[in-house]
Amino acid sequence: MPELITLADQNPIIFIILASLFGLVIGSFLNVVIHRFPIMMNQAWHDQCEALSGLKSAPMTSAKKYNLITPRSACPHCEKEISAWHNIPLLSFLLLGGKCKQCKTSISWRYPAVEIISAILVGLVAWKFGCSFKAMMASIFVLALIALTFIDLDTQLLPDDITLPLVWLGLLLNLNSGFTDIQSAVIGAVAGYLILWSLYWSFKIITGKEGMGYGDFKMLAAIGAWFGWTMIPAVILLSSIAGSIIGIGLIVFANHGKSSAIPFGPYLALGGIAALFWGNQLSQLYLGG
Repeated sequence: MPELITLADQNPIIFIILASLFGLVIGSFLNVVIHRFPIMMNQAWHDQCEALSGLKSAPMTSAKKYNLITPRSACPHCEKEISAWHNIPLLSFLLLGGKCKQCKTSISWRYPAVEIISAILVGLVAWKFGCSFKAMMASIFVLALIALTFIDLDTQLLPDDITLPLVWLGLLLNLNSGFTDIQSAVIGAVAGYLILWSLYWSFKIITGKEGMGYGDFKMLAAIGAWFGWTMIPAVILLSSIAGSIIGIGLIVFANHGKSSAIPFGPYLALGGIAALFWGNQLSQLYLGG
C-alpha cells in the first residue's frame, strides 16, 4: 500500500485512474445511501411521532434491522438478494444487460449513472488537486453533493445527517485555511443559511406558499462553510440560472405543471461543484480580484 501511494504521488495519471476507480466503487455505495436514507428518515419520524403520541401503530418497515449495511441489497421487484459479483460497479450492469438475473426486470439507469458521475467527479478532483489531503476532502464534498442531489430528486428532502456534517467539516477544514480562511468560512455558512431563509419567508409572506425547504438553507450554508462568503453570490446565481433553464424545459417539453414543485438541491449542487473547480475565476468576475 505505501508503494502504491508513492507511485500515485509520483505519477498523476495513475492517481487520476485510481481515484476514478475509487469514485466508481463509492458511487455504488451512494446508490444504497440514496435508496435507504429516506426510508430510514421516515422510520425515525414515525418512531418519534409514536413516542410523542404514546400510541402504537404498525411499523413502517419489517422488524428486521434496517440501515445502510443491513439487510443485504435485493432486487426491488422479486426481492431476491443480490450476489456479490452482481454488485460490481458498472461492470455487473453491463454483464447482466441491465436486467435482474432472477426476474429479468430492467435495472434503473440511475444505478450506473450515479457510479459514472461519482467516478468522473472524483477523477476531476484528482486532476485538479493531485495526490493531497485537499483532494481527499474535495472528494468527500462532491460525493456528498451527489447523494443529496438524487435524494432531493426522489423525495424533495435534504437530510440533516448529510448537510449538517458537511457544514461542520467545511468549518473544521478551513481552520487551517483549506479552501478559504476561517473568517470567510464562518461568514459564508451564516450568509448561505440566512440568504435563503430570508427569501423563503419573503416569498411565503407575499404568496402564502413555501418556495423551498429548510434543507436548501443548510446545503447553501455548507457550501459557504467550504468556500467562503465570496462564493455565495456566484453559487446562487448559477443555481438560479440552471434551475430556470431546466424548469422551463420541463414545462415546455415534458408537460411539467407550472405549480409542480422542483427541488432546488440539485442546482445548488451544481453551484457548489462550480465553486470547487472554478471558485477563483468566479470570484474574479464580480469582485475583480
